Amino acid sequence: MFSIIQAAGWPIWPLLFASIIAVALIIERATALRRNKIVPAGLLHSAVADYRQSGVSDAQLARLEAHSPLGRVLAAGMRNAKSSREIMKEAIEEAGRGVAHDLERFLTTLGTIASIAPLMGLFGTVVGMIEIFGSPTSSGNNPQALAHGISVALYNTGFGLIIAIPSMIFYRHFRAQVDGFLVEMEQEAVKLVEVMQGERK
Repeated sequence: MFSIIQAAGWPIWPLLFASIIAVALIIERATALRRNKIVPAGLLHSAVADYRQSGVSDAQLARLEAHSPLGRVLAAGMRNAKSSREIMKEAIEEAGRGVAHDLERFLTTLGTIASIAPLMGLFGTVVGMIEIFGSPTSSGNNPQALAHGISVALYNTGFGLIIAIPSMIFYRHFRAQVDGFLVEMEQEAVKLVEVMQGERK
């Protein structure tokens, strides 16, 4: 493997760096975007039960906010429980935008790596081809040496694709996961509004 990296030349080093970043981001997002950490089951019911038993207290809201992203959204709504329905919904939407931003953290970077890795690999191949055909000791009279040089230059393109394909798969997966979590949080927030403000007419 190390001999292939050496043979591919300096353009493969940015690709290796990109691959390390991509793996780190995939592990971080896979750890962070777990359902029980984002939208834990039963949180709305326990929050509503606490509210009916003892009302809204600062300590309860602080615990709810620190619990999970869904807790932040619910706490924003409960903090404005005595306000009108519109104000309560605005507070929930503002908290939801902040939560969405946090959930989407690093996804843009992962998507960028998935997009540019093939281009970086192609750049490395082009550099390798230029070096092969522009060398004063051109191997044009030796087809075997020329074929070997071209195959080495193509290592960069192959490595770029190896990075891009899993990066794009995980990027799409995490995007779909975040969208699903946001829909679930919105549904839970709507239920909270209905409980505290009464059913819509």
